[in-house]
Amino acid sequence: MGYWPVTGRGVFVLIGRAAEFAELRAALARAAAGGAGAVLVSGDAGVGKSHLVSALTRAAREDGFAVLVGQCAELGESMPYLPLADALWTAAQSGAPESDAVRAALDARPVLGRLLPDSGADPGSVAELGQQQLFGAALGLLGELGQERPVLLVLEDLHWADRSTRHLLTFFCRVLQRERVCLVGTYRSDDLHRRHPLRPVVAELLRLPNVTGVPVAPFGPGETAEYLAELSRGAAPVTAEAVERVHRRSEGNPFYAAELYSAGLDVPGEPAELPSGLADLLLSRMERLTDAGQRVVRVAAVAGRRIDDELARRVSGLDEADVGEALREVVSHQLLVPSGTGYTFRHALLREAVYADLLPGERTRLHADFARLLADLPDGTRGSAAELAHHSLAAHDLPAAFAASVRAGREAGRLGAPAEAFEHYERALELWDAVPDPESASGVTRMRLSLTAARESARAGEPRRAVHRLRRLLDAADPADLRLGAEIREQLATYLGNIDEDEESQATAREAVAMLADDPQAPERAWALATYARSLLYRDPDGEMPEFAEKSVAEARAAGISGAEAALLVTLGLWRESREADSGVAEVFARARDLADAAGDSPQAAVRARYHHARTMFDRGDLAGAARAADAGVRFVLDKGLRWSTYGIIMRSLRYLIHYTAGDWAEANRLADEFAVQVVRPAEAQISAYALFVEVAQGTPRADERLRWIEPQWGEDLFLNYLARGLAAEHALWNGDPHAAIEHVGHVLCTAYGETDGAIRLAATGLWAHAEIASRARAAGDEAAVRAAAEAADELLRRAKTVFTVNTDGLPRAWLGLEGHAWLARAEAERRRVDGVHDAGLWRKAADLFTYGDAGGGFVYEVARSRWRLAEALAENGDRDAAAAEWRSAAATAARLGAEPLLAALRDLGTRARLGPAGGAPTPGSAGRGSAGPLGSLTGREREVLKLVADGLGNREIAARLFISPKTASVHVSNILAKLNVASRTQAAAVAHREGLG
Repeated sequence: MGYWPVTGRGVFVLIGRAAEFAELRAALARAAAGGAGAVLVSGDAGVGKSHLVSALTRAAREDGFAVLVGQCAELGESMPYLPLADALWTAAQSGAPESDAVRAALDARPVLGRLLPDSGADPGSVAELGQQQLFGAALGLLGELGQERPVLLVLEDLHWADRSTRHLLTFFCRVLQRERVCLVGTYRSDDLHRRHPLRPVVAELLRLPNVTGVPVAPFGPGETAEYLAELSRGAAPVTAEAVERVHRRSEGNPFYAAELYSAGLDVPGEPAELPSGLADLLLSRMERLTDAGQRVVRVAAVAGRRIDDELARRVSGLDEADVGEALREVVSHQLLVPSGTGYTFRHALLREAVYADLLPGERTRLHADFARLLADLPDGTRGSAAELAHHSLAAHDLPAAFAASVRAGREAGRLGAPAEAFEHYERALELWDAVPDPESASGVTRMRLSLTAARESARAGEPRRAVHRLRRLLDAADPADLRLGAEIREQLATYLGNIDEDEESQATAREAVAMLADDPQAPERAWALATYARSLLYRDPDGEMPEFAEKSVAEARAAGISGAEAALLVTLGLWRESREADSGVAEVFARARDLADAAGDSPQAAVRARYHHARTMFDRGDLAGAARAADAGVRFVLDKGLRWSTYGIIMRSLRYLIHYTAGDWAEANRLADEFAVQVVRPAEAQISAYALFVEVAQGTPRADERLRWIEPQWGEDLFLNYLARGLAAEHALWNGDPHAAIEHVGHVLCTAYGETDGAIRLAATGLWAHAEIASRARAAGDEAAVRAAAEAADELLRRAKTVFTVNTDGLPRAWLGLEGHAWLARAEAERRRVDGVHDAGLWRKAADLFTYGDAGGGFVYEVARSRWRLAEALAENGDRDAAAAEWRSAAATAARLGAEPLLAALRDLGTRARLGPAGGAPTPGSAGRGSAGPLGSLTGREREVLKLVADGLGNREIAARLFISPKTASVHVSNILAKLNVASRTQAAAVAHREGLG
């Protein structure tokens, strides 16, 4: 297939498929050792079977195998044994090392020679060959070739195999035992309908002990991204949006993805038309069906990706017997597959191609038929309103589409699907002016429907879209309707606060409060008071808090608006927490949670209370209690459909963070499986960034991939910028690039988050970077660089201490969580490292503070990181026994967590300071790659880079392969050369090959 990328050196790139390729290589190894076997490689058309097998044939040739490759063709039974003849002919003519042996073996077996096109035999006589004689000759030929070198025989496209070839395949699989032969066959699983002659053959063969099945699945999102990046080499970089769009439509099929990308369907505003070649390929599968079968497929295409069995029967217009037979035919050809009480298309693009091939009138009539049937379903049938809206709109019945869209929006809202609810309401609003008496048809005013749409978009994680709509509603609202004006402003202020537009948020909330000064019983006023009070937490120039919030609580209680009262209690709790060292504040949040639950009409206030209840326990070191509270909070979020609301996101993030902190990284990684890597909007990127905590600490390649997707988004959201850049800085440090780390830290500290308590951790990270720079400069005798690092470090430590002692209002900070105290101690210890001093006392203080008072608990990973530095300081000061104890403790934790970068650092320290355990006990890296030899001091990423250097790749190629910048690749190479004590890439490659890495 011509859509697989090739490097500049002419080498095909194998993307993904590591497990499948390993399975095939294992079969080669067994054959080379005298254990014959067969592997049947299956997968849909275009999924990459041939490319995978091509990689195998190249590897086999490199391993000294004789390689014979034959292909079947779509010629029916007219050419028996075609793939065997193709394999023998090609091998005999190729000039490969085995060519002479193949020709000699053929000369000794005339019965096989008659298969070849230059044999002079009558083509018809091939069918008359004695099967037993030919099978014996073929087996003897393979055995003879295998005596000189192991043999790989590949038979491609077995779904087109003739009967004789199927019998030969069965014979080989049953008879080959101790010959040095590996047989690999490929076939399209989507072509194996129930009556396909290969289907029973495969089922029979896979029961044999020496036959293995290797299914080739579609690409995952990350593999599609890598694939498109390879296809685009030399062109503009592939954007995250383009990858998401192509992957969604191709469903991970590489051939489909390449066609879509090459046709320009990766760009925004993608056209509806598929590339003609791809559409023709897809439609060719339908043309094999009877007229009735084609009719059923067209009906299913109009229904959508899925069609109910009863609807398919009724809309098709066929009688019961004919439609049943047609459905069996379609399913047997695997165009549709059974799913519950209906059917789905095997691939979404097949449905697109069939739908696009319909005539306009035919399409409209079928949509109208579906709409009539759906309209007759009982009210409340789940999903029927959404389907009715879709079909009515496509059938040009606008009044029916409008009414159904409103019903569908309400149904989606009740089911906790805010994104879908917003889409339905948006469609209804677009149709408002096109239908008669829309207010009567919907039972709601246009203004109220718009407000509901804005609320659902915010719940779906799109607060900016909600802000845009509410700003337009302000202009359209009747100025005399004060309650409506206050409600719009209150919601607008809420969502402005969610996107860090604090000044405008506060001004808008203040307007909402003032509008209803004479209407204290209005629910809109109570909520406006709650929103304004919340804004005062971040901007209170006139010192209105806490008196304003306390009066507002009383006013909300008098008006009976419990949800607003609960929201105000949370705000008061947060104000108290920022000014009082009061451990009882958790009870305030619990009371607010219970009040909001009792009100039943304010899930956002209830989620906010739940989050702060769990968060305050987390801040005080009660990790077990925080985990229980966070679990309950996430269940509430999911039950209420608030997964992508502001507090829904941070509640899910907190649950992950608790497990990360407690050292339960298996559970943290399980939770992170739900955090998408391919993110295209800030809400997705924000929760995705949390997964970097473990990924950076474990040094996994996914960290680079995740950062690549997040980077375009971090300018859209201040918190995302703070979180992702902070972790990107740590990632850069583990990979030997302190200058990149400082750049990330600087970008965050110049934002509002540079004044929050989160700046303490950032400062500590920046100080780590400056300590590394100062160490290198000191070694190089660059005193100016040492002084510059010290000056920058002084500023970072000053900022950390300021934030530690003063809150964002410039008032003395009464309380800070345990983690904040530990990070300040870390910052102070790193500041001493900038001066070249390893202060054991400061590092011990940091390690102790990170335990949160529990010697075996607390922030497990950071305790280990602090003990790493403590061991280094003790060793430098001559206390080797104490250093070894701290080193072993840190190493045990790092090994248990799989924290590879920390393990590499500990290995390096253990080697340099001779802290390794005696008596053959395992080294810190024994759970990972092992620390022996000249590669022991390399980090995991440096080993990856060195392997690519050994493969002959340049910095730009390495960067592309590992999803890093060329500059970072250059830094890695420089560090590798220094650690290996070599002067060139060639020498480094030689070391890699000698150590078995290349």
